[in-house]
Amino acid sequence: MGQAHDEKLILWFDEIGIEDVPLVGGKNASLGEMYQHLTGKGVAVPHGFAITAYAYRYLLKEAGIEAEIRQVLSDLNTEDMANLAERGAKCRDIIRNAPFPPLLRDEIIAAYKKMEAEYGPNVDVAVRSSATAEDLPDASFAGQQETYLNIHGYDNIIQNCRKCFASLFTNRAISYRQHQGFGQFDVYLSITVQKMVRSDSSCSGVLFSIDTESGFKDAVFITGAWGLGENVVQGAVNPDEYYVFKPTLKQGKRPIVGKKVGSKEIKMIYDNDPSTPEPVRNIPTTPAERNAYVINDDEILQLASWACIIEDHYKKGMDIEWAKDGDGVNVGTGKLFIVQARPETVHSQANKGLMETYKLLEKGNVIAKGLAVGSKIGQGIAHCIADAKDIGTFRKGEVLVTDMTDPDWEPIMKIASAIITNRGGRTCHAAIISRELGIPCVIGTGNGSEQIKTGQAITASCAEGETGNVYEGLLKFEVQKTDLGSLPATKTKIMMNLAIPEKAFTECQIPNDGVGLAREEFIINSHIGLHPLALYNYEELKKSSDPEKQEIVRQIDAKTGAYTDKRQFFIDKVAEGVGRIAAGFYPKDVIVRLSDFKSNEYANLVGGHLYEPNEENPMIGWRGASRYYDPKYRPAFELECQGLLKARNDMGLTNIKLMVPFCRTPEEGKKVIQVMRECGLVQGENGLELYVMCEIPSNVICADAFADIFDGFSIGSNDLTQLTYGLDRDSGILTGIADERHEAVKEMIRMVIKTAKRRGRKIGICGQGPSDFPDFATFLVELGIDSMSLIPDTAIKTRMAVHEKEKELGIAPK
Repeated sequence: MGQAHDEKLILWFDEIGIEDVPLVGGKNASLGEMYQHLTGKGVAVPHGFAITAYAYRYLLKEAGIEAEIRQVLSDLNTEDMANLAERGAKCRDIIRNAPFPPLLRDEIIAAYKKMEAEYGPNVDVAVRSSATAEDLPDASFAGQQETYLNIHGYDNIIQNCRKCFASLFTNRAISYRQHQGFGQFDVYLSITVQKMVRSDSSCSGVLFSIDTESGFKDAVFITGAWGLGENVVQGAVNPDEYYVFKPTLKQGKRPIVGKKVGSKEIKMIYDNDPSTPEPVRNIPTTPAERNAYVINDDEILQLASWACIIEDHYKKGMDIEWAKDGDGVNVGTGKLFIVQARPETVHSQANKGLMETYKLLEKGNVIAKGLAVGSKIGQGIAHCIADAKDIGTFRKGEVLVTDMTDPDWEPIMKIASAIITNRGGRTCHAAIISRELGIPCVIGTGNGSEQIKTGQAITASCAEGETGNVYEGLLKFEVQKTDLGSLPATKTKIMMNLAIPEKAFTECQIPNDGVGLAREEFIINSHIGLHPLALYNYEELKKSSDPEKQEIVRQIDAKTGAYTDKRQFFIDKVAEGVGRIAAGFYPKDVIVRLSDFKSNEYANLVGGHLYEPNEENPMIGWRGASRYYDPKYRPAFELECQGLLKARNDMGLTNIKLMVPFCRTPEEGKKVIQVMRECGLVQGENGLELYVMCEIPSNVICADAFADIFDGFSIGSNDLTQLTYGLDRDSGILTGIADERHEAVKEMIRMVIKTAKRRGRKIGICGQGPSDFPDFATFLVELGIDSMSLIPDTAIKTRMAVHEKEKELGIAPK
């Protein structure tokens, strides 16, 4: 008879699986599961072994220290930081100083020797804690215990195993168990000993098989930085961010719908100098490293494919750590590896039927900005703390402001009304824990702890998209709760107006029939910020000795450091921004309006004044269709078309339809369609539909001629109102004369809907009218409009009004 599985001190990854959490903890069980079942599907997992929970219990028993630890914890009070710190330190000392059982030592060294036989003498390994209650679906014990990297040599291994066992009683782990309702002896510790992936000379990071902020299930979210992954996990760096859309990835497409360079100011590398106390250290990154993406597109797609394989195997959203091998000693140069996977613990537990929307009711002075974690608003008195040893001074309901919150801060994170950090990315430990606790967190502010003073009343808002804002004062806000299960269906399609790609994965969860207006202006303004012709003519500008042009080149370089081809930067950012909106609502229609800046708005982009005329009234000047075929602007429009083609063809997002704005005559429409055709955007090919904005009286009067060349119309009621009445809607002097509800505009709308119906063309509205005025929405229902596109805030309210009107007319769906 061999030794029973559950009484072994050592188990290798190929001997364990997910059912073995009680024996080897969550981390080891998951590594074993992947090693056994997923390496055959192409997922690379470095080999290693588990020192079992039985080994931990064996140590307590052989050393006779359990009673002593119980005694120390008998009057534990996790609310009293001094008590917690004192009890934690005593428990750790007891374990670190206990005699180490010879049998356990021999077995660990024998297993390490096996790894030496496979990877070479003195092999470098990671020694990581794996708690038996780790990675439960409703609680992430991740980061509660310690990890030690670049460990080699027999004595070192034993020393670090000792430290790992002791870390079951870190202050944060004791507090977290108490908070989650676990007894202090309900959780045992196993240890992972795994071959290191040499990411110290390459890169690593964290990826989620769902979007961490919105819970959107169809995107993989990847973060990455140079060096060992600990910096990303702990939030010591602001990493790169990448988004990949899963449904078209599985069709063999390349749907990278988001790429953002992080500042990545430090990287963790090996320190093999015997005179230094730590085997790893942080060094500053070079300017070139800070400006570059850490992985290329093929690698982003490779990781996303693995995330899909892992998620499909576990049948749930997953939180995964990855690393890239830099020098390849016995592992494989340039190869990617998965070094950990656990269930995602926030969105898997969320109530999908109830939607909470936080909304600021006041404006305020912004004192710091960072990345928004979650979508809530929190406020209180700021408390800036520089060092975890001072957390005992923190009071419930205060806003925690610090450089970064590693797991040592967890005891006070759960009593904070909001958390603000200088460093960290969306997948760092602080972000994961604050999401789990449901606390708004603004991470990576850069200098929040300098801008915000202790004692200051502040409001932290994560309810305004990707950017988290910290405001001076306690601003008024409201929480709207909507039961999504009780919303009625309507015959009229209720679509959405959207401009900000970062909001797409959240706003697609409001019941909708697609996007009736996706505006490109936000993408060009915020994600690009550079005039397309300045990028197109970059090489020419670079040759100039004119100081003004040199400054434009400097600003272009600062924004596009990861790109040698500056034109490609514009193409990619258009594709990613539009692609992210299309991915959120896939496979429903997403109607993207081509860029509709006016000349004064284009002039505000970097380099814009070199290419833009100075017009007296840009509102009715060189805008929309008139630009696209004009030789002075056409090269810029071609870059835009290439971006849209990339989103449709390369990313597979064929739900994108395109719409031409401010098209004054049918002849202009034909010219634009021809330019698009020459750029590869061919009407009818791959399901491509082309719409025209109906916002000029000529669009109504010549609707038959426009119907000959376009697939549908979308009424822009704002411009239609101003041009029907001869108003300038930017002029404050003329307000109050007319709006969409005045008779002349309503007559225009009646006429164009009638023509569109007669010609069998789709017709919707994307202007502000139905969002602002429910009576205007019901007027449109009476005319039989096909769709209304609304701002997300009013989509639910207007749906109810439309349903009531349809019931009255006897056309509501049963």
